[in-house]
Amino acid sequence: MFILRKINNIMILLLLLPFSPAIADDDAAALYAAEKWPEAADAYALIVVDSPDDTAAWVRLAVSARHAERYDTALEALATAEAQGFNALQIGVERVRIDVLQGDTEAAMDGLRGLVANGFTAVAFIRNDPILGRMAGNQAFDELTANMEKKAYPCEHDPRFREFDFWIGEWVVHGSGGEFAGSNVIASEQRGCYLSEKWTSASGGAGDSINYLDKITGEWVQVWNDASGTQINIRGGLTDDGMLLVGTLHDVASNTTKPFRGLWTPLDDGRVRQFFEHSDDGGETWVSWFEGFYTRKAN
Repeated sequence: MFILRKINNIMILLLLLPFSPAIADDDAAALYAAEKWPEAADAYALIVVDSPDDTAAWVRLAVSARHAERYDTALEALATAEAQGFNALQIGVERVRIDVLQGDTEAAMDGLRGLVANGFTAVAFIRNDPILGRMAGNQAFDELTANMEKKAYPCEHDPRFREFDFWIGEWVVHGSGGEFAGSNVIASEQRGCYLSEKWTSASGGAGDSINYLDKITGEWVQVWNDASGTQINIRGGLTDDGMLLVGTLHDVASNTTKPFRGLWTPLDDGRVRQFFEHSDDGGETWVSWFEGFYTRKAN
């Protein structure tokens, strides 16, 4: 009688059905893995009767029952798993799925809003879920997921992170005299949070940089390294002439550091001018270090 007190009403009814007297966890797991949902639901119903504190079994009963369209049983199992401390997020997602399957869009949206209010930001998961994704096209669903995306991928939706996008592309680079200087690939990474640079010079040298908006200072930052030991650390922002970054040029081999600055200017013809300068007198005067003109590679 003690065990029966711990079993919900749905499970008591299941006890009266002509099930096999016992089933091993491995057998139930095999039915679950094979997606034999009615059989798996029956198997896990027996397991939780014998082991009412087996929270994982309650969850698997809920999932199996949901697939078998036994929604009341699924909801009862979820309530028991929740009372036993199972992950509230997973419980909430399962309940929303059941609401969708039962055609209760309003309840499903209330459930999703509750998940979001508790910090759930996995918008891609919601959109790609074969059940939750069915709500796409519903105005409330589309608005909620759009707001979730802004929180999940803030860089992508912040216009300040787009300030250096004019440099994105695959480029052929020529010097100020028209000579071929190399090629460069600038790509937006991590949903717009930074730009990566992959440079290959005409002589076969190479170097990489990462370029990002430092939201603490509000400055754009470039950090460059190459195999020769050249290290560039510069920061700044947009000016009337383009992206101007100022800092240091360090040579690992000689252990020397100089003031350094770079200016990227978008030109009217679609090219980008890159102009680097360094100073040998602490910034009093500046000397050209590199000037390149970027032309987009033909498709």
